[in-house]
Amino acid sequence: MIITIDGPAGSGKSTIAKMLAKELGFTYIDTGAMYRAVALMVKREGIDPDNANAVVELMKKIQIDLKPAENGVQVFLNGEDVSREIRTEEIGKIASKIARHSEVRKILVQMQRELGLRAKNVVIEGRDTGTVIFPDADIKFFFTASPEVRAERRYKELKEKGLNISYEEILKEIKERDHLDETRKDSPLRPAEDAIIIDTTDKSLSDVFQNVLKIIKDRLKNSG
Repeated sequence: MIITIDGPAGSGKSTIAKMLAKELGFTYIDTGAMYRAVALMVKREGIDPDNANAVVELMKKIQIDLKPAENGVQVFLNGEDVSREIRTEEIGKIASKIARHSEVRKILVQMQRELGLRAKNVVIEGRDTGTVIFPDADIKFFFTASPEVRAERRYKELKEKGLNISYEEILKEIKERDHLDETRKDSPLRPAEDAIIIDTTDKSLSDVFQNVLKIIKDRLKNSG
């Protein structure tokens, strides 16, 4: 079974995907982490993220591995654990820029499909998992929430990590990233036609999780 969860940053898709994978005993695949790993290498090599040819050439030297971890997944870039380093706002911005390049997406989509098919039972989350990577997935979700609520969630998360960043700055970055993701020509951020829309704006993670889990179990029951 393949379950996809798409949505913008801060909508809760990553946390719920991890919880579902753990509850169901499925493999968790974080597609965004793979874009972030490439973005980290782009930054380290001083490459312009808007230069598609340079990014594609760089990807020939990159190996990305995802390994299960207590908090979801460990991300390895050429054998180096970069799980924490890729989670900054700067890397997220670079990731959105390189995601606009069709050739970059083609390479990563192929890698993501191979990961999913090897694992067989998968919860995969990102921005185009139900529209491009697995358009025939068994169950598709699309999470959404207001930019203000998403910024508040991110602000609290970063404060807990001891990082000093303002709510206004995070809100601005979220809106900018939404614009990049929604307006790219190749695989823009949007729900699949058969996706179940979940608005998490006024809901707790526990409520969202129970709702999504019920939908999955009902679907499994109905399909035998």
